[in-house]
Amino acid sequence: MRDSQSQSYKEAGVDIEAGYEAVERIKKHIKTTLPGGMSFDSTGFGGMLPLAVAGMRQPYIISATDGVGTKLKLAFLMDKHDTVGIDCVAMCVNDVLCAGALPINFLDYIACGKNFPEKIEAIVQGVSEGCRQANIPLVGGETAEMPGFYPEDEYDLAGFCNGIVDLPDVLDKNTVNSGDVLIGIASSGVHSNGFSLVRKIFDITTRTGLEQHFPELGELNLGEVLLEPTKIYVQAVGALLQCKLVKSLAHITGGGFYENIPRSLPSGHGVVIDKSAWEILPIFRLIQRIGNISAHDMFNTFNMGIGMTAIVAPENADTVIEILAEHGEKAFKIGQVVKSSQLITFTE
Repeated sequence: MRDSQSQSYKEAGVDIEAGYEAVERIKKHIKTTLPGGMSFDSTGFGGMLPLAVAGMRQPYIISATDGVGTKLKLAFLMDKHDTVGIDCVAMCVNDVLCAGALPINFLDYIACGKNFPEKIEAIVQGVSEGCRQANIPLVGGETAEMPGFYPEDEYDLAGFCNGIVDLPDVLDKNTVNSGDVLIGIASSGVHSNGFSLVRKIFDITTRTGLEQHFPELGELNLGEVLLEPTKIYVQAVGALLQCKLVKSLAHITGGGFYENIPRSLPSGHGVVIDKSAWEILPIFRLIQRIGNISAHDMFNTFNMGIGMTAIVAPENADTVIEILAEHGEKAFKIGQVVKSSQLITFTE
């Protein structure tokens, strides 16, 4: 029995006991992410993780943080909260990969208008699933009940992760040369970017808007397709990093192709991309049709079916695709690096 209770604080909208219940509920999910020998201590103020850096000459920590964005609005309307945690993990760990690092831990932050322990449990269940996919422990987190700041039935979710890489293995875009191949790794859908535009296009303000069916989407309704979690590429891309087959990587998030791929290119170089080299997912065709959006704006906002790109030497391209396939990822040769002042050029 805890002595920490405050009726006055509860009357102001913050239920400390609900917070305790939420912690008890999420313990079993957190435990599924912990390696042998680690334990979850809910009384601690920080997560502790031993580092195994044997064989590394100059180990570096790479850190990343991100959230889920307005995709959360769809989770609120559908009252489905067990997948957005996967998105949160993905947005962080996929970024860490782009430095050539493998993620080693994760923490989450949930801010809500009212602490409903079963909802917090569902959110952390998703976070834990994301951590399992990334093979990292969930070492801590924070839940903040903030009445009057958030509506009672809404919350925000953010995540933080660290990765580790030996300095000689940090990916260097300056090793990229003209003639190198741009590999595109398939996405699972819209992932976690562009949802402010998506919500505007489909006028999503009620659950009914998400229950719409479109021929392009088959048996799934709009909400089910849009809530599909972001792909976590740690296992597949991690295998490429261990084989040292990648020169640079780009995580295709906000800003789409035009903003993210140039980050993986050296000065004076661009890429020529063949749009016919992969399947542009039906959801993107639907968004473009309903919203009457130009092709440029689509590729400048969404991932268009490619969640991550890798630049590799031509002689390694087939091997890279085979390794990705062995880890369950579809990948395609979608372009080539050229010397150019034009960063992105598309062909059909």
